[in-house]
Amino acid sequence: MYHLLREILSDSTGGTVFTCFGAWHWFYVIAVAATIVSACIFLKGTDRAACRKTADFFLFAAFGLYVADFFLMPFAYGRIDVEKLPFHICTAMCVACFVSRKHHRLQKYGSHFALLGFLSNLVYLIYPAGVMWHQVHPLSYRVIQTLLFHSCMTVYGFLTLALGEQGPQPKFWRRDLAVITGMTLWAVLGNALYTEKTPGYNWFFTLQDPFYLLPPQIAPFVMPILNIVLFFAAELLLYALFGALRRKLHPISNQKGSEPLE
Repeated sequence: MYHLLREILSDSTGGTVFTCFGAWHWFYVIAVAATIVSACIFLKGTDRAACRKTADFFLFAAFGLYVADFFLMPFAYGRIDVEKLPFHICTAMCVACFVSRKHHRLQKYGSHFALLGFLSNLVYLIYPAGVMWHQVHPLSYRVIQTLLFHSCMTVYGFLTLALGEQGPQPKFWRRDLAVITGMTLWAVLGNALYTEKTPGYNWFFTLQDPFYLLPPQIAPFVMPILNIVLFFAAELLLYALFGALRRKLHPISNQKGSEPLE
């Protein structure tokens, strides 16, 4: 059984390889866009329970893919990949979104986790360097699992922000800034715990920028601040985008007696 799973899940490096903006990459991008548009059309005018169930489906699918990956890694890679611990922004926001759905004290941060999760997973989906660098076949487990995970989180974030009871609101900008700052400090902690023993981890790019433009002597001091500034600026732009979308879609959050999506 082990050898069968190992053969099915291990990287395939022969023939066609997954490339950035290649046919298979565009397939995922178009599929995500089509899913978002279809969901918005279908959910427009429905009650909030339907939106909650739809958003939850994509969140639970992403969380399930993430948890299952730890059990399948030994077959796929022959080891547990420590880099997939929840210190990267995409995986950390998946866990945060899932926990905020279950923990009432964190529910008020649900839309803020979703906003950062949507932004980070969308960026990865546009530039999937993590799978591109491995030069493996598009139907390899590594590619399918990684892009499905980021696709589900992107759809979840969009639906939560566009159709939830409370979308991104400028008056709560301090919460968004706190979430980004907390994520940065969490990544710094992860790098401090693991990089000393296993060099090479660079969670949330707090040790070095993704394009290695900064000198390594100053990058660890610049990147945490730069991450906070850039991601917060991007979220400010998303305030306007989702505000316009919510007005266009006539969000069901105006209905009385409904429960919040967040």
